[in-house]
Amino acid sequence: MEACQPILNTGLRGFKVATTNISDVDGTAGRLIYRGYLVQDLAGKVSFEEVAYLLLYERLPQKQELENFKKQLAGERGIPSEVIAALETRPKDALPMDILQAAVGMLAHHDPDTKEHSREAAVRMAIKLIAKFPTIVAAWGRIRNNEKPVEPDLNLNHAANFLYMLNGTIPDDELAGFFDTCLVLHAEHSFNASTFSARQVASTRAHMYSAVAAGVGSLSGELHGGANTRVMEMLLDIETVDRVEAYVNNLLDTGGKIMGLGHAVYKTDDPRAHILAPMSKKMGERTGKPKWYEMSEVLEKKGKEAFKQRKGRDIFVNVDFYSASLYYYMGIPTDLFTPLFAIARITGWTAHVIEEQFGGAASKPVLYRPDSQYIGDYCGPELCTFVPMEER
Repeated sequence: MEACQPILNTGLRGFKVATTNISDVDGTAGRLIYRGYLVQDLAGKVSFEEVAYLLLYERLPQKQELENFKKQLAGERGIPSEVIAALETRPKDALPMDILQAAVGMLAHHDPDTKEHSREAAVRMAIKLIAKFPTIVAAWGRIRNNEKPVEPDLNLNHAANFLYMLNGTIPDDELAGFFDTCLVLHAEHSFNASTFSARQVASTRAHMYSAVAAGVGSLSGELHGGANTRVMEMLLDIETVDRVEAYVNNLLDTGGKIMGLGHAVYKTDDPRAHILAPMSKKMGERTGKPKWYEMSEVLEKKGKEAFKQRKGRDIFVNVDFYSASLYYYMGIPTDLFTPLFAIARITGWTAHVIEEQFGGAASKPVLYRPDSQYIGDYCGPELCTFVPMEER
């Protein structure tokens, strides 16, 4: 019998499929770069709107450019009444990411730019989507609770406006600033699963909404988005700091995973985690419930120690670990954590769609079309002989 052909189920890990000048993830050094800037140099120092401008236009804006961009984004926050009406007909227990993906398709019906294949039209669609994602998520967060959606406040920045639309109250500057930093940290992360999905669809010359809908669908899978939701569920299950060590040991002894530890790319701590942790600590102090941060801190330490003892190698904290308690402190429902990811990552997705279709990877073939290796062996070395139904 001939030796079997090698299995090529690599999931493209380790393969470079295109060039980009949008961002870079150096997993060994623990560096995340947005168009040449370390994320640590941007987070807490520039607004989400500045980062969105950077990703779309390839440079940080001047003061007047930023003001104009903010006005443009604010002016696009509203969503058609027909979309709101459609959301009101959805089952209240529908998954929020499914709602978001469906809404993207509905928004396409109302945008004439879908009929124009140009960089200018793509940028206009990108700005509309960046502006409208928070409105969709906040609207659904209220509709499913039988509350009326809150209209956007054009005087608030992107981060503050989302919290206002979700909760109905204007957040203070510190709270809005923390959420703004979260958006900056999640805005882009190179060729992750959802970004690659968006680029693959964009390579067919599908319009922006189709590509973004693919990104949303990819992010909805639990192996990509949703980890911070499961981190918070883990913390809620543990309940108190004194139960952390036993929980970790039992989890690892039974083959479980410590959510928020480990990453497909980083071989050291995710740099974003070290920016999120102090904000979680501060929110614990603000709310008078420091235990969620304290549990996270102990869980990180004990988890790393136990993993090293059992596996003989290190494991590192990722972006989801401290964002879980931070969002929970903000009063955001856990099943909206992944949509929050999308509210930020829509900037990266749209930048990649524009790059895929209009520049930045000139040597790449127009259409993604990978090969596969067929290993079917249903009839031995020969082709199967077709047998009609009556003779089977």
